[in-house]
Parts: sequence; C-alpha cells; structure tokens
Amino acid sequence: MDKMRESLFAVIGDLTGTSFLDLFSGSGIIALEAASRGALYLEAVESDRQKLHTLIDNCSLSAVRISCHLLPVELYIKRASRSFDYIFCDPPFLYRQKNDLLKRIGMSKLMNETSLLMIHHPKKETSDLQTNENILVLQESRVYGNSVVDFFKKNLF
Repeated sequence: MDKMRESLFAVIGDLTGTSFLDLFSGSGIIALEAASRGALYLEAVESDRQKLHTLIDNCSLSAVRISCHLLPVELYIKRASRSFDYIFCDPPFLYRQKNDLLKRIGMSKLMNETSLLMIHHPKKETSDLQTNENILVLQESRVYGNSVVDFFKKNLF
C-alpha cells in the first residue's frame, strides 16, 4: 500500500493549490498525503462508522483542513455540488458496483473537464471495468502487485 501511495502521488505530481476528494477514505491516509503535497481544499468520505474516529484523528494532523464526511459514497456523489481537481476512489475490493460508481462519478458535478479520477481495484477486475457509455476515458493504469490504479478523465466528446 505504501508503494502504491508513493507511486500514485509521483504520477499526479505537484498538488499545490488544488482540490482533492478521497472516496472510501478509510483511515484518511490518502487525503493526508494530498494535503502534505500542497492540496488546499480536501474532503474525505467514509461510510464505515468504525473508521470515523481514526479518519478524524489522522486528518486532524494536517496543517490544512480536511473535511470528513460519514455517509455512503453513493449518497455523497448524488448530493455533490462542486468539482475537484483530483478524486481518489478506493472502494472495498468486494464492492461489486464499481462500473456504476465510475458512471455516477463521471456524470456528477464532482468532475469537470480537467478533473482526474483514480480508482483502486483488484488486478483480476481490470478487464471488467468499463468506462460506461463513453463518459470517462482511461488515461493510464498502474499495477501494484495484485491491485491496479486506473486514471480516468472525463470524455469531452
């Protein structure tokens, strides 16, 4: 996981002044890393109440405020009213609706024409993920052992 995180942020590059959304945030380590690399507006979304205390504790270590939300990611996406420069999505590996999730994010207000969406998933699901009705375009995939991070941009047609 550390190698994946290091590589992910090497691919992204400088985050100075950007906005960053961490979906299925867990401990908040990705949001915290984005903050340490210069992101100025950050949100972390987690639905598991048992992880909330750890998420808040970790995010409180940041010099930049990270807004933490306890609600289902699907509901957060539906209610979204602003876009982000970067969106990292790390659904549980057993989460079966990844294609629908990608479609929802791509169609939501979370993404604009320059947003970068990253989704972490098991390597065995690589051929199963689709970009749904040409809403998203796969830019790159990075393999980390048994997992993959796919990088998507919004299809501008």
